[in-house]
Amino acid sequence: MTVLPDDGLSLAAEFPDASRAQWQSLVEGVLRKAGKDVSGEAVEDALSTTLEDGLTTRPLYTAPDVPGAFGDAVGLPGFAPFTRGAAPAGPVAAGWDVRQRHTRPDAARTNEAVLADLENGVTSLWLAVGGSGMPAAALGTALQGVFLDLAPVVLDAGPDTGTAADALFALYEESGTARESARGNLGADPLGHLARTGDSGALDAHTATATGLALRAHEQYPGLRALTVDALPYHEAGGSAAQELAASLATGVAYLRALTEAGLPVDAACGQLEFRYAATADQFLTIAKLRAARRLWSRVAEVCGATAAAGAQRQHVVTSSVMMSRRDPWVNMLRTTVATLAAGVGGADSVTVLPFDHALGLPDAFARRIARNTSTILMEESHLARVVDPAGGSWYVERLTAELADAAWSWFQELERAGGQAAALASGLVGERLAATWRVRAKALAERREPITGVSEFPLLSETPVARDPAPAVPSGGLPAVRRDEAYEALRARSDAHLAATGTRPRVFLAALGPAAAHTGRVTFAANLFQAGGIEPVQDPVSVDAGSAAGAFARSGAQVACLCSSDTLYEEQAAEVAAALKAAGAGPVFLAGRPGAREQAYTEAGVDAFVFAGGDAVAVLTSVLDRMGVA
Repeated sequence: MTVLPDDGLSLAAEFPDASRAQWQSLVEGVLRKAGKDVSGEAVEDALSTTLEDGLTTRPLYTAPDVPGAFGDAVGLPGFAPFTRGAAPAGPVAAGWDVRQRHTRPDAARTNEAVLADLENGVTSLWLAVGGSGMPAAALGTALQGVFLDLAPVVLDAGPDTGTAADALFALYEESGTARESARGNLGADPLGHLARTGDSGALDAHTATATGLALRAHEQYPGLRALTVDALPYHEAGGSAAQELAASLATGVAYLRALTEAGLPVDAACGQLEFRYAATADQFLTIAKLRAARRLWSRVAEVCGATAAAGAQRQHVVTSSVMMSRRDPWVNMLRTTVATLAAGVGGADSVTVLPFDHALGLPDAFARRIARNTSTILMEESHLARVVDPAGGSWYVERLTAELADAAWSWFQELERAGGQAAALASGLVGERLAATWRVRAKALAERREPITGVSEFPLLSETPVARDPAPAVPSGGLPAVRRDEAYEALRARSDAHLAATGTRPRVFLAALGPAAAHTGRVTFAANLFQAGGIEPVQDPVSVDAGSAAGAFARSGAQVACLCSSDTLYEEQAAEVAAALKAAGAGPVFLAGRPGAREQAYTEAGVDAFVFAGGDAVAVLTSVLDRMGVA
């Protein structure tokens, strides 16, 4: 027996190591009780989950599970390939940069919000300038009272980047800010603008502006970066994590080519780029994405001839707009908290938390406060920034990082073979691939295999709508902007219109059979399903039979009915109750659950359709609203 130091802490030294085969044998027994006859490696397959990009999440990971071209060189934090972080100490010294976004066109009101943010935890500013944002000439008003040597400024000006940058340079001079003290990013992103607008005619001019600003920043403002490699357009068009990464690599390579051709050394060119990625509530995928992004960019920089240190990718991470819901927007606070946690653990340098009301319009002061405090709580109260690379050594995260890097590299190579990012956008290759990915995900959303809390699951029809000032129009004409809730939002909008026109929502009568123990599960399922489409469930009385169903249905004010109970009671009562409901004018009549061998009998009795977990909820709800005549 091993003799341990007499410190009172005896760990697992006295126990033999368990083998993978032993674990599989134990799980095999559990699965056999659940009706799955599998053994060996098939045990793990039975418990695995398929993700986008051909990735698979398995139930068990150990050290040997980290293979692949990009899994062999994890490295140390602050050293190539930077998988574990771009800096040796990570965020331990000061936490990540808390970057708040401001899009209000009114510069005076923006200034009020900017000062409030900086006084309460925000450390850098992201400003929409030009176009639908504030005029470049008003930048001084928006930044009045801001110490520009302390608060980095990031511009988002699209085709007006040159004008906005000149205005910022003028502010530096007027305020007496030392050039070496200026920090931030001028936000030039010609390919990002092309992706959002489809306007390829001005690409050369925008690229020339970007390279000119990079040269000026390199020569005069050593703390400023000129270009943003914005991957958000690809994420917001429905792209997968690997597609987002690949598009950013192809864009970064295009910018390196332009900058080096303009005369910048490759190390300096790398230093002019900041990469922007989305963080979602899928925390492990987000963590792996950010780690893979640094690993991949380090490889690109190495191939381009940059020194190892120059390959450290600067990351600005924004909580995903795709995941934000318009109904029950308060839930967005939870989504952005998980996403921010993932961004911090993944090693982001700067994090922007979108306010919970982002999908509804311009945020109010409360929403901005919650957004900035999300980072503060995670850093100051949860101590998330006190650990360098918290995910390091998690074999699941390391394996996911490696697999995601492999998938992204493959797609990146295809983009390069297609002529680079600009050519791939112009040819429609990027748009087609992103659309195909989104179609698969939209199907999962419609079938509620990917649930949306407060929208497709547990919606609240009686909630008071949250009203906000309209947000400025965003650039469009290129890649589309999708949202997870869009199909359900269209259904809820139809219900809202019906409520406004008639004073009531469309209704469904839940014909519950037998005692609560028999019907509660399927009543809950059916109520959630129909409310996701804005259809109000009515269950009065709590339980009905063939003799009372017709009268209860008539009193409910519903046009549609749904039978809810156990399979046993369905066999005993469903046919008679369905016939009674049909005779009372119910149409269609649904049955909650899979019909099994009695489908024909139920159908002959008057059941029109069956609703069950995994069915296409959007299709069912659309057909119901159509049958009700809800425009």
